[in-house]
Amino acid sequence: MKRRRFLTITAGLAGASALPGAAFAAASPAAEQLSIWRGTAIGSAATIAIAAPDAQAHLDAARAEIARLEQVFSLFDAQSQLSRLNRDGALDAPALELVECLSLAGQIHRVTDGLFDPSVQPLWAAWARAAAEGRQPTDTELTAARNVTGWQGVTVASDRIALPQGAALTLNGIAQGYIADRVAALMTARGLGDVFIDSGEFRAMGRRAPDREWEATLPGGATATLRDRAMATSSPMGTSFDGKAGHILDPRTGQPAGAVWGSVTVTAGLAAIADGLSTAACLMPDRASIEAACAQLPDASLTQALAA
Repeated sequence: MKRRRFLTITAGLAGASALPGAAFAAASPAAEQLSIWRGTAIGSAATIAIAAPDAQAHLDAARAEIARLEQVFSLFDAQSQLSRLNRDGALDAPALELVECLSLAGQIHRVTDGLFDPSVQPLWAAWARAAAEGRQPTDTELTAARNVTGWQGVTVASDRIALPQGAALTLNGIAQGYIADRVAALMTARGLGDVFIDSGEFRAMGRRAPDREWEATLPGGATATLRDRAMATSSPMGTSFDGKAGHILDPRTGQPAGAVWGSVTVTAGLAAIADGLSTAACLMPDRASIEAACAQLPDASLTQALAA
């Protein structure tokens, strides 16, 4: 399951479609040059828009980069590095990207006082199994899952990643943002300056046109301008296990996020940072807590927090 995405790319025009990326097609070709690729990234719809002529080769390179990174991060692929790590409990010679993403996860874990914790995968699996059987997990099931949950037991080094026995990781709260960052780095290396990447989280580079910024619509209908920034929105009920229990789990209790926030949107210089912070923010009790966490990471800020 992937959380529903609440940010949608828009053309800044009244009546633009709410479908991700649909507004790109509404623009007049005479007004701007946009080359667009639509596909998937880690099981979620993805869009890349390049404001430059002759962009097809760059889009092909971006698509290949996403495919390469899926072999690192996907839980849908049994042979990905993350799947092998979870299955075997350790991974030798891990990809640099996996090490870097986990290092960022560790930073977000620290500034959110442990609320962002990729080791909640056993808890997530317990809720998913119970939902498939039409019930909620028992206290015994949650206790067993909590006993193997805890970021402090994960060892991350350039040559080896190791998990405690029975532990497993999910990077659903950071990997899509990280992929957007990696694609942005690739586009920069290829000499491009005006690109919008939607890998499930947003990363904007430059401008859509010389006289026009990239824009996104937030939950509730407000718009935000993005230039050389990233944005991510999380919602506790974006995906649910049974229609009642949301997918963002509190590592302290094993329970879904409480009914405080309908959605939280964070912007940052890196999409991975915005992604992780917005996920953890759904477990925080008030705006002050979210803002305090954001203040501890470079260029991160709370954009919107809508009450449930």
